[in-house]
Parts: sequence; C-alpha cells; structure tokens
Amino acid sequence: MVIEQIKMPQLGESVTEGTISKWLVSVGDKVNKYDPLAEVMTDKVNAEVPSSFTGTIKELVAEDGDTLAVGEIICTIEIEGGNGEEVGVNEQKADVSETVEVLQQTDQSNKVRYSPAVLKISQEHGIDLTQVTGTGAGGRITRKDLLKLIESGNIPTAGAKAAAPKKAEEAKPAAVQETVPSVSTQPAQAPKQPVPAPIIPVEAGDIEIPVTGIRKAIAANMLRSKHEAPHAWTMIEVDATNLVEYRNSLKNEFKQKEGFNLTFFAFFVKAVAQALKEFPQINSMWAGDKIIQKKDINISIAVATDDALYVPVIKHADEKTIKGIAREISELAVKVRTNKLRSEDMQGGTFTVNNTGSFGSVQSMGIINYPQAAILQVESIVKRPVVMNNGMIAVRDMVNLCMSLDHRVLDGLVCGRFLQRVKEILENTSKSTTSIY
Repeated sequence: MVIEQIKMPQLGESVTEGTISKWLVSVGDKVNKYDPLAEVMTDKVNAEVPSSFTGTIKELVAEDGDTLAVGEIICTIEIEGGNGEEVGVNEQKADVSETVEVLQQTDQSNKVRYSPAVLKISQEHGIDLTQVTGTGAGGRITRKDLLKLIESGNIPTAGAKAAAPKKAEEAKPAAVQETVPSVSTQPAQAPKQPVPAPIIPVEAGDIEIPVTGIRKAIAANMLRSKHEAPHAWTMIEVDATNLVEYRNSLKNEFKQKEGFNLTFFAFFVKAVAQALKEFPQINSMWAGDKIIQKKDINISIAVATDDALYVPVIKHADEKTIKGIAREISELAVKVRTNKLRSEDMQGGTFTVNNTGSFGSVQSMGIINYPQAAILQVESIVKRPVVMNNGMIAVRDMVNLCMSLDHRVLDGLVCGRFLQRVKEILENTSKSTTSIY
C-alpha cells in the first residue's frame, strides 16, 4: 500500500489559503479519482476539492473550520501499491519527509499566520502563541499543536516567559549560548491578536444566527480592503433619459427574440468597459512596490443571495456587445442562485461594477474589491426635476454613479475624467447612436 497526500489547491489568483467548510468523506471511505472530498471556502469562491487518486481515506489532517495555506496537506489516501522495490522507495520518501518536517520546524516564516481554530483555542486556554513551535508548513501553528500542549498540561502563558529564572539561562553551556541568535536578546514582538468579540447579552426573544463560512470570508476580505487601501470617494450625476427611452423601446422585442432580459445594467457595464479602455490607469492593482496596470478589461459584478455576496467576472467586457454583456449577466446570476458558479467564473476581475440601484439605493459608498483599485456603484434611476441649459425645468431620468478608489493607486483627477467619460457615453446612448448588437 502507498499513502498519497491531498493538498490545499490554488482556488484563484491571489488566493493564499482556504477554509475547510465541510468534509464530504470520512476515514475509511473508499473514493474514486475525481470524487469530491471536501467543500473549501476562500474569500473569492466556494469549491469542492476532488480526489487525485482512487483509494481509501487514511487520515483527515484538517477539521471543519480549519484554515490552511495553499499547498498544505488536508488529508491522506491509501492506494494499492506495487512490488517490494516500490515499498523501499516509499520508505526512503518517508525518511526524507521526516527530515523535511524537522527542517520545517526551524522555518518560522508562517508562524504568525493563525487559523480561526488556532486563535479560538489559544484564547480559551490562555496560550501565548509566540512561545509555540508550529509543525505546519513554514512553522505554521496547527490545531493539533495546541491540542498536544493542552493534553500535556505544559501550556505556555504570556507571563511564563518573563517569570523564567535568569539562572537557568546562565547555566547553559557556553557552546549552546553561542548558537543563540542575537535577535533573541531583543524584546519579542507579539503578533496583533484580533479584537475579542463584544459580549452581548442574549435575552428572551433574541435570535442567535451562526456566522457561516462564506460570511466570515466576506468579512475578512472587506476588513482587509478597508485596512490596507486608503479609500476615497466621488460621485457624478448622469442624465439617463435617452438611455431609458431607448432601452424601454427594445426590451419586449429583445426578450422574445433572445430569451433573456435587456437590463439597464448591461448598458452601464458596457460604458464602463469602454471608458476603462480610454483610461487604463483605473484598470490597475496595488502590488506593494509597484502598480500593475492590467491589459485585459474584466468586469466583476456583484450578485447577492439571501446570505452571501458573490462577484463573478465578465471577461474581456470591452470586446463584447451590449447584448453579449446582458447574456453574461443573466447566465452568471443564474449560476450563483443555482450554486453552479465555478472558481474560474470568479477569477481575473480588474474592476467592479455594483448594481446597488436594484435595491432602490440612490447613493452609496462601496468597499473596494481587493486587490482592485476601484469600484463603481450604479444607483437607482429616478425621475427628478432638472434645470436644463436653456433655463427651463424638466423632469428627467437621473442616476448617480458613486466611485470608491484606492488612493495609493489613483488620484481624483484621473477618476474625475473617467467618470466624465462614462457620463458622456451614457448620456449619448440612443437609437441613432448606439447598437446593442
């Protein structure tokens, strides 16, 4: 028999870790190649991890709720092996893996990246994570590491390190003291721990709603965006009267002919894609020591369900017609609401357009879809009295476009020009100037 490992897959660009939301198998279960093993959740997508082998589940290394870095082992599978030579090779591989495991204990690059399960256990038992040596990849502290400490009763606390007698250090042999890195004499900087959840009394009639895995992922990504990206905000008014008349004149015939709706949102996405082509600075991302200006224009759109928000992507939106964009909006929305959205449907987005107007909103401030540089909120189209150029007052169909931007990447000048161009395109949309095909 041969033991093979299943590792946390890369479920999207810039995704570095995933959370096991639900195991679909148990130890001892027989699985075929490509059978789903677990449901994994990231800040971008929920997906199933398939088996790479046919065999029997030997061990589930991670548990429900555990967060693991891409490449970390999530389970092992026992498959039928070959002759004695192969067994010998596997034993050598085991020896090598043990050596690698020992070396990994000295690699502390991932030590400060704690999973929610590790943080919860450490807080419940008062464990000082800075004094724990992790056995995971890159020195990552795992749930099993903490459970072993608790079982042994030797729990390192925040005060234990300071209370250790100085004579114990002096009693070390000189040779050992020389091998201690000089940085050990500096005060240890503990990683920032999350702020404890507020204690809220639960009274009769109150309803406790557990936070789902996808809601935790959304919260983590939104928090990261707000913490890392200095948000700025701007808004522009657009007279959509001609657009409304044009779309309303087409919608019934279009629905009968094409089988899906011609929405206002398709016109807005097309206008944004065209403006991004003319202002490529907006189609950028922050990468620490550089800004990446993306060549492809891939528009992320927000699609909400009752308990979650998904952001599928319309690829190469600048190359598509209004009809093509309307079709993709319809298809992606159906995929989200029927749980058929794939991880590749949510990858590659370079700019987000959010249809907040569908809920009746007229003004909002969106949180940037990290690591993109900006997000545009398309608000509700409402009839308002407007003073025209000739001084007369007329009732017009008006819409607000609200843009949040990462001020590390973008400045107000280029964003203002970008919004002016989107406004110009929309206000000049009519039967005589715009084709939907």
